[in-house]
Amino acid sequence: MDARNFQDLIEDIYFERDSARGVEGSTLWFVEEVGELVRAIRRGERDNLEEEFADVYAWLATLASMHQVRLDELGLRKYGQGCPRCKATPCSCAPV
Repeated sequence: MDARNFQDLIEDIYFERDSARGVEGSTLWFVEEVGELVRAIRRGERDNLEEEFADVYAWLATLASMHQVRLDELGLRKYGQGCPRCKATPCSCAPV
């Protein structure tokens, strides 16, 4: 499933409920899921890690839909030519 199909699926499942919750409430859920992902990364919890990545991706898709943004178009637009700063692949910018 590509990013467009995934975002459409998440809209079909949750858009009405998430829209009623609003951007602020949905953003709080997104941030909570990011925190759970960080915790799974730190603990090395492989099974939980995959679940948390999926949750973060779903909430990101929800927030993008609430702002009429298509995730599949953004990535290519920003990173399609390589690094946005140096345009190289792999990036050749000085580490920060």
